[in-house]
Amino acid sequence: MTGARTPRDPDGSQAERTSLSWTRTSFAVLANGALLMIRNLHGSTHLVGLIPAGLAAVVALCTYVIAMQRQRTLRRRPLPNRIAARRQVYLIGTAMLVLIAVTAVAQSIPGHSG
Repeated sequence: MTGARTPRDPDGSQAERTSLSWTRTSFAVLANGALLMIRNLHGSTHLVGLIPAGLAAVVALCTYVIAMQRQRTLRRRPLPNRIAARRQVYLIGTAMLVLIAVTAVAQSIPGHSG
């Protein structure tokens, strides 16, 4: 990816930074889901406690798919006129907020160990 150079990005590093950022985000969400699952497998008596872990896995998968789409877009030459990922950023941001809310609700259920 670093070989792709444009006048706006002479060293070609913008595409690589973007790709790494999306990938980091997907791994962070996946790790969060794994930690939630481990915590709930050892402490929860309710299956509701596993919903946040499943949701985190779905969000991580969506983030990873968006990352792959972004990589393809940024590798195209010439670059498309519209390369901003506004919808994708809003989608992942909203999904993160939903994940936080669902996790908070699941953790506050009576009988759920905390």
